[in-house]
Amino acid sequence: MTVSQKAFALLQYPLPHHGLSRLVGMFAECRIPWLKNALIKAFIQRFKVDMSEALEPDPTAYATFNDFFTRALKADARPIDEGIANPADGTLSQYGELRAGQLVQAKGHTFSAQTLLGGDAELAEEFLGGSFATVYLSPSNYHRVHMPITGTLREMIYVPGRIFSVNEATAKNVPNLFARNERLVCIFDTERGPFAMVLVGAMIVAAIETVWAGQITPLAGTPQRTRFDQPITLEKGVEMGRFKLGSTVVMTFAEPVDFADLTLGSKVYMGRSLGRFPEQASS
Repeated sequence: MTVSQKAFALLQYPLPHHGLSRLVGMFAECRIPWLKNALIKAFIQRFKVDMSEALEPDPTAYATFNDFFTRALKADARPIDEGIANPADGTLSQYGELRAGQLVQAKGHTFSAQTLLGGDAELAEEFLGGSFATVYLSPSNYHRVHMPITGTLREMIYVPGRIFSVNEATAKNVPNLFARNERLVCIFDTERGPFAMVLVGAMIVAAIETVWAGQITPLAGTPQRTRFDQPITLEKGVEMGRFKLGSTVVMTFAEPVDFADLTLGSKVYMGRSLGRFPEQASS
């Protein structure tokens, strides 16, 4: 931990997180051609975005900055591997076993599955003995989130909270970061038991969307739960949601996962193998 990292984290506490994010959101939805084109081109240059992968490679063809930011990729840009697929492009922040219902946030920092999933103790118990993985999406990444396994949506839980930055410096210095930020918890039933996909908000993330309900955040300051009586089944590899500006995805599995030979802090790509369930690994 460096002094600058700690200072960066501490400076975020007094900031008006939601106000800043909504202001950025207004600019990101601007349709004035010269302004949105200038924002997009500056972003591409700053973060070295590879537009050759995009279904629409012309930066000026997007109606808004958000349309560019959540751009689709060409059909063959991200092949889907066998086993459990990475849900997004990004950096593998942490992965491992859910020990005593705890997930690792960063070295020396853990947080509980119960808090992450909105405080429901019975729901958290479904994941005891399972595994978790966290992928951080930087501004330069592709920002659509896809299903790592096939699942049927059981319920969606919106959990209000702060929206600290979710980069490495903040993860190392803000306790319970992913369990205190605004987030959307999506619970799926699968052939391997329940699976949770948690889309974590972050500073200047103007909104989180899902393919079944559209834009979810921002919402009111109270938790909201939605159950789905009509089945919504999403196949492995299909899009399930997206971030309007970067953030983090936390996954929890009810069963242990034999993770691939992965290195913490390494780049991962949507569709590449995250790991396998034990029988898959031995077959």
